[in-house]
Amino acid sequence: MLPAEAAHNLAILGLRLTPCPLLRLAFGSTPQKPTKLFGLTFPNPVGVAAGMDKNANALRAWEALGFGFVEVGTITALAQPGNPKPRCFRYPSQEALINRMGFNNTGASAVAGRLARAKSSSKWPRVPVGINIGKSKITPNEQAASDYATSYKLLLPFGDYFVINVSSPNTPNLRALQDIEALREIIRTLKRINNIKPLLVKIAPDLPDEALQEIAALAEEERLAGLIATNTTLDHSSVSKDSDQQGGLSGKPLRQRSTEVLRILRTSTNLPIIASGGILSGQDAQEKLAAGASLVQLYTGFVYNGPSLIRDITN
Repeated sequence: MLPAEAAHNLAILGLRLTPCPLLRLAFGSTPQKPTKLFGLTFPNPVGVAAGMDKNANALRAWEALGFGFVEVGTITALAQPGNPKPRCFRYPSQEALINRMGFNNTGASAVAGRLARAKSSSKWPRVPVGINIGKSKITPNEQAASDYATSYKLLLPFGDYFVINVSSPNTPNLRALQDIEALREIIRTLKRINNIKPLLVKIAPDLPDEALQEIAALAEEERLAGLIATNTTLDHSSVSKDSDQQGGLSGKPLRQRSTEVLRILRTSTNLPIIASGGILSGQDAQEKLAAGASLVQLYTGFVYNGPSLIRDITN
């Protein structure tokens, strides 16, 4: 009954304030299906996708709901308000969302402080925590590597793995950073800072197949820990013109292309792949796992189906 972004913010606030034992009692336990990947143990293969908890406000709550890992962000070096509101739209009949949030977040320094306080208290989750970093809107692409490095340095003590987000459609020219040489510069800059923490790249579903293969080859060449497939899509062909909005489309209409991208990547590399995009049922998750994913992430599926979706996947 609330606008999409207002509902999202209220949900994050509720998760932040609700004691974790109450969440566990309300939703029950999740079957343990441990997965070992890039030196980490994931209690189950279902994670929270980036964008759900941008500022790491509800870390322990995601574990209490039953997720096997959580990815916070996208976080940028500079705090930024994101795009003008309204910027998130529901399409319930299609189980889809369109968003043009624009990396709204409190900035790497503020999030690092929040994570430090959580880590020094009882509020740190017992599941792996990934940190998704993006480019600040005002930073030109020529300075992107330095911008990512600023966030990486500040957040490095807190992430179990890190994700380079060069695929959001809602920051101008960001997707140009998926160009091989631009992406190589970012990867090498971050690996010079730390070559131990697992580093992944999140890619767009709208890339041509040849570009996907090139990114897979680059990931192997630069010894990345893995890839995340995929971000939201700019293909709005499933949305009627009179209700369409600018932004990235997620949910059920993305499922098929996201799985196609996953299969192309799997034939191009043996690196681990985390699947995200169009997972609204246990069957959808099994499709991703059968196509070669090691883990799956939820966003839109969680919005429409809630914590029961985690159990549908893990049972």
